[in-house]
Amino acid sequence: MILAVCGATAVGKAGAASRLAHKIGGEIISVDSRKVFKYMDIGTAKPTKAEQEKAPYHLIDIIFPDEKYSAGQFCRDARRAIREIEKKGKVPILVGGCGLYLRAFTNGLDTDCGDDPKTRKELEEEVKQLGSARLHKRLQALDPHAAAKIHSNDVVRIIRAIEVYKVTGKPFSSFQSAEKNSELNLVVIGLMRTTRNLYERIEDRVERMFTLGLVAETEGLLNKGYEECLPSMQGLGYKEVCGYLKDNYGLGEAKRLTKRNTRRYAKRQLTWFRKESRIRWIDADKDNSEELILQRIASGMLTTRR
Repeated sequence: MILAVCGATAVGKAGAASRLAHKIGGEIISVDSRKVFKYMDIGTAKPTKAEQEKAPYHLIDIIFPDEKYSAGQFCRDARRAIREIEKKGKVPILVGGCGLYLRAFTNGLDTDCGDDPKTRKELEEEVKQLGSARLHKRLQALDPHAAAKIHSNDVVRIIRAIEVYKVTGKPFSSFQSAEKNSELNLVVIGLMRTTRNLYERIEDRVERMFTLGLVAETEGLLNKGYEECLPSMQGLGYKEVCGYLKDNYGLGEAKRLTKRNTRRYAKRQLTWFRKESRIRWIDADKDNSEELILQRIASGMLTTRR
């Protein structure tokens, strides 16, 4: 049995999953494209050391901010973590809001896609000169299926899809197999809240991040030599704080932009997850007691086992 808990940022996934792990004897596998980075704790809402002692986490703090990490790499690492957890007789619990990673895992992303740093660098330079929209049009001609699923502003995924095509001669979309993980006994639970309540939680989270020291954390990353242009530094919070540190605007504006951009990100997450038919949705507002949420998740697992 493998459990996945997904949903928009700040919906309450980590808290519910951590308590569930303690209750059923599970370990958590982070499904988050930002928590993989070392030194980036506050802005990614990474679990504290105390929280990690209560429920063991996998796939956090595994690479440096200037290193790359892909959905394919996540699939390999997640499968390895699942094997390790199951050997202990525990339940693997995938938790996070990265829809791309979750879909890659559940659909079975072929991780043997081509990889060519030189081609990738050439495409990155092309984006700087011509813009992502031009590159997206090229992807439409090469791989219309992939282009239909990738937003024209999603530079990283556009480049990756074209890179795979140029290296392998095959469309990026052809490297997915719906049957690859069909043998997994996987239960996917989605947590949802009303837009108003979710946005209030986002506001609270952003305020808490700044109180905990997001500005100092960002300064520390820059002082370590991690440049603002890195994909990791373009994450929510860090990008806005970089603008503040360059005196583009004040601290209040940095907070406002972070809240606004996080709300927009949450909206995109929900749009993505609503397309996934296998998700069993739980109304976290209606079940306002976290214990009730855990009971419903556990109930869903038991039903699937029968």
